[in-house]
Amino acid sequence: MTEHTHGEHYWDEHYATIDPSWGTRPNAVVVDVVGSLPPGRAVDLGCGHGGDALWLASLGWHVTAVDAAAVALGRVAQAAADAFLTDLVTVEQHDLRASMPTGSFDLVTATYLHGPEEFPRAEMLHRAAQLVAPGGLFVVIEHASSAPWFWDQHRVFPTPAESLASFDLGDGWSVERLEAPRRTASGPDGQTAEVSDNIIAVRRSR
Repeated sequence: MTEHTHGEHYWDEHYATIDPSWGTRPNAVVVDVVGSLPPGRAVDLGCGHGGDALWLASLGWHVTAVDAAAVALGRVAQAAADAFLTDLVTVEQHDLRASMPTGSFDLVTATYLHGPEEFPRAEMLHRAAQLVAPGGLFVVIEHASSAPWFWDQHRVFPTPAESLASFDLGDGWSVERLEAPRRTASGPDGQTAEVSDNIIAVRRSR
């Protein structure tokens, strides 16, 4: 992208202030849902420090790691180089309100694609789903409750079914996971809290 957006400024400042090691491990749900799939082409939207993207690449996936923050993407690129995964990891900077990666992917993930500013999240995830190739999987993991370090303690969260409906995917999709389990979350400063996540995994049939 040639224009630096407000979202990119915010997320660059955010990542500049947090420990570079935070978010470098893969999400346990992604591991559970994706771990048995044969590798192909994947895109990780809102990759942060690259925990999911780098784990997928270690399994042989060709991964496009996408984030608004150049700071985070620089760390992902360095981690890929350190792990000898440069040939499998491509970083792309996108404010997803303004642009998306192009291409067709066997796996599209969006893990905790939230932000403090207002943005058309459901519309963004609708557009993200269009990146999924026939037979491919779309995995969305999102907050379903607030942790103490969350910026909006008064947000009302949708159920998994309500969230999926908001993506307006239409026909040609089958549900593989639609649930909201509890887990112990770790915050950027080492805090822990019990939270819920919405887990949505849908497969494109055509």
